[in-house]
Amino acid sequence: MTSAEHRPRELAEAIGAAILEGLDGDGDQQDHLAIVRRSAQAEAEARTLLRQAVAAARAAGHSWAVLGGELGMSRQAAQQRFGADDPAAAPPAPGDDGPEERWLGPITAFDEMAELEIAGRLGWRTVGAGMLKHRVRRTPTQWEHRRVVWTRRPSSFERDGWEVAVLAFPWIYLVRDTGLPAEQP
Repeated sequence: MTSAEHRPRELAEAIGAAILEGLDGDGDQQDHLAIVRRSAQAEAEARTLLRQAVAAARAAGHSWAVLGGELGMSRQAAQQRFGADDPAAAPPAPGDDGPEERWLGPITAFDEMAELEIAGRLGWRTVGAGMLKHRVRRTPTQWEHRRVVWTRRPSSFERDGWEVAVLAFPWIYLVRDTGLPAEQP
């Protein structure tokens, strides 16, 4: 078996281990229900990761035909399934009296960090992301932004003072409050 053929099995084992983590494994009926609940959560997370991966591939210039081939479906089926904008990235409803938020964009992987650096100095921090844009929220302090490849648990960055702002596979967007007052525009 080649290493490429071995990866799906390793992935299945890793997902299974995450689902079973902390359970007694003595066959208790509650364990069965916990496994069902955790498996459903894993499926939902996998769907989210797939949507993010497709969005990232589209942003990188891959066609619906190529993506359909990777997914084992037609171009049309891939576009119908993944082509709609993510409703979670929609702006808040009119009349929402929450904190001041806006979209920063259009931006690309090439210029987003420079744009986020400027926005961070002005007190804006990332709270969400969509295709070629970031949802930012105004605060009274400056923010650092960092983009890293998702190669380890997102929570592992917290020991260095980073907060996970957005999980946008294959990226993790991190923010950190500098404590300095926001600059005036």
